[in-house]
Amino acid sequence: MRSLHKTEQPALTWSLTALSLSMLLPSLSTSIATVGLPSTATAFDAPFGVVQWVVIAYLLATTTLIVGAGRLGDTLGRRRVLLGGIAVFTVATLLCGLAPNLPFLIAARAVQGAGAACMMALTMAMAADAVPKGRTGAAMGLLGTTSAVGTALGPALGGVLVGAFGWRAIFLVIVPLGVLAFALVRQVLPGSRPSPAKSRFDAAGTAALAIALGAYAVAVTVGNTSLAVGLLVTAAAGLVAFVLVERRVTAPLVDIAMVRDPVLAAGLTTSALVSTIVMTTLVVGPFHLAGTLDLAPALVGLVMSAGPAVSALTGVPAGRAADRFGSGAVVIVGLGGVLCGTAALSVMPTGAGVLGYLLPLVTITSGYALFQAANNTAVMGHVPAHQRGVVSGMLNLSRNLGLITGASVMGAAFAFAAGTTDVTAATSAELARATHWTFGLAAMLAVLGLAVALVARHRMR
Repeated sequence: MRSLHKTEQPALTWSLTALSLSMLLPSLSTSIATVGLPSTATAFDAPFGVVQWVVIAYLLATTTLIVGAGRLGDTLGRRRVLLGGIAVFTVATLLCGLAPNLPFLIAARAVQGAGAACMMALTMAMAADAVPKGRTGAAMGLLGTTSAVGTALGPALGGVLVGAFGWRAIFLVIVPLGVLAFALVRQVLPGSRPSPAKSRFDAAGTAALAIALGAYAVAVTVGNTSLAVGLLVTAAAGLVAFVLVERRVTAPLVDIAMVRDPVLAAGLTTSALVSTIVMTTLVVGPFHLAGTLDLAPALVGLVMSAGPAVSALTGVPAGRAADRFGSGAVVIVGLGGVLCGTAALSVMPTGAGVLGYLLPLVTITSGYALFQAANNTAVMGHVPAHQRGVVSGMLNLSRNLGLITGASVMGAAFAFAAGTTDVTAATSAELARATHWTFGLAAMLAVLGLAVALVARHRMR
């Protein structure tokens, strides 16, 4: 904290502490729940396909509501909506821990995701409001670090809690942290002035966008091809309806003209592409390490944890670099690192062993940390203050959509390249081939992201 701002500014220190905790909890709740799925399935005697909705319900609620939550913060006041989101999140987390049956748990997780949407959308906007403009990058890097810490901490903490106390403990342990976050935000963060358009919240646009995003998110996670096609058609129809609504209402959820801005358009596009690549490392990595390199599960987990660890360590320095050298230049450097790492994995021979996978992985994740801090700084510093809530929601939305797409589309590409529908039964040679092809595809996405960023930078000049 001291490196981010002067020690004589305790109010700013406490503000960033409160916002960091508000950013930590949603990412921790995402990753910690996955560890408890087997125990939950046993406790409720439910098939794994049904228990997966404990995770999916949370992600769906977060993805579909995050832009609306950001706009609501701009309309009613960000501190007020953030406090409401933390309260909803904390109460729903308690209900998850006390759930008497699986449908109740899934419903509580959806409500928890709604609270998390408010927290994720408004934390970044309030950080941009709180710090001096020359230190926005450092603040964004700090928030990126806390999010990465939450993601990395979840599996380890969840495993200990489930083993010692059962699956309910993974939710109950978060409740006091939610209470602390609420108290800190209420005590140290100043109120924000509501927008003059507070009585004109775009409910129709919010509903249309939620339908489109929800249909897409479910489409890429279901295994039924015909159902997936129907949902994709629904998503497209919802998106068309959303654009039509936004062009007609007086206070739109998202100003369509705003999306044409080169900085915002490039920031959202590259965020989705890079998040897709990062999720690819999480999907492909375990199969490559276990199936191709024949590592034990403990060693697989250790190697995989290097990615979030590097992101956590690189976040704050990446933000400082964005402040010092300019966010545009650091975005290019970060995307270059992602491209180098994915290109290396697309040709790395199996004989290179663990180090041959680990070094490119570290290159990808450090490049991602540089990109994320600089991209968030560029976008949040570019938009008007009264639109930061909705734009923060859009940035988080693009990241979520990238993660969902990476898990589904890149996972399907990996299985296709392996030549089997059951990758657990693939040979080491088939898995090695699939790893090369999938990271080759990821490298192409990185090239596309780099091209988008360079074109946007040229247009701004």
